[in-house]
Amino acid sequence: MPSTSAPSELGPPRSRRRLLGIRLTVERRRRLVGLLFLLPVVIYICVLYGYPLVVNALTSFENYSISSFYTGKAPLDGLVNYRMLWHSGDLGQYVETTVIFTACSLAAQFGIGLALAVFFKHNFPLNSLLRSLLLLPWLLPVIVSATIYRWVLDQQYGVLNQVLLALHFIGHPVPWLDSGNAALASVILVNVWAGVPFNMVILFGGLQTIPEDRYEAAAIDGAGASQRFRYVTLPLLKPVTLVVLMLGLIYTLRAFDVIYVLTQGGPGNATQTLTTWSYLLTFQDYSIGEGAAVSNLLMVVIIILGLLYIRTTRETEASTS
Repeated sequence: MPSTSAPSELGPPRSRRRLLGIRLTVERRRRLVGLLFLLPVVIYICVLYGYPLVVNALTSFENYSISSFYTGKAPLDGLVNYRMLWHSGDLGQYVETTVIFTACSLAAQFGIGLALAVFFKHNFPLNSLLRSLLLLPWLLPVIVSATIYRWVLDQQYGVLNQVLLALHFIGHPVPWLDSGNAALASVILVNVWAGVPFNMVILFGGLQTIPEDRYEAAAIDGAGASQRFRYVTLPLLKPVTLVVLMLGLIYTLRAFDVIYVLTQGGPGNATQTLTTWSYLLTFQDYSIGEGAAVSNLLMVVIIILGLLYIRTTRETEASTS
């Protein structure tokens, strides 16, 4: 008798191949629909973020002048703009000021925000009202807050000096915004005042996610309040802490409005950071290529920090899973 083989050995029957083709077609359509939904987001990011970054990067390698706005031509200069920044003698000073401003602001914002978050975790009368009032500095535009503090810190007519003089804490008005060290400290304090509410809100939300039985177990084991905070609160709050510190670091590095409104980088460039220096080079000295180079340096630092944050977050998630 002639040997016959099963249909499965010869290959799928026609109906099975047709069903498989239909499934592939449906899957392709789903992917296409998903890509179409993503398309507006991709266009938005490319137009509003990608294009300015590319143009700024190219400008830092060009001899871009005022005439370039009209002619649209800017000859390539290679690394000339970066060499000029390196040999200007100001880069080191402004980097140091940026580091001091960022480190002090970040440490104070996080420390005060964490202390307030722990404080408001306890139930007491008017808890919600006080938390809402502390959000006001965060809700106000930074320019408005900086303008108010410029009046408060004025040497001759500022409220702060008048109060300190009335209480006999000082013998003469303090030049809060007209002396180098005092101006830098004043700018840092105003930036801290504006950033503490953000830290408090995020850290308070993180504290709410910590199970109470962890604290109860630690208390049963004889741990005091400080030990519970060190061995329970801080480790379990680590993911939220990373988010707060990273966002605060990026916001502080690119801080411009609070410094410009209060001191415009003065006196004597005592409060000049890389961000305000980039603005000064671009819009006052019209050294557009150098200003773009400064902003590119900041962008590289922020990208490196972002990559470190992503790596640290993944390692934290892997260790907790």
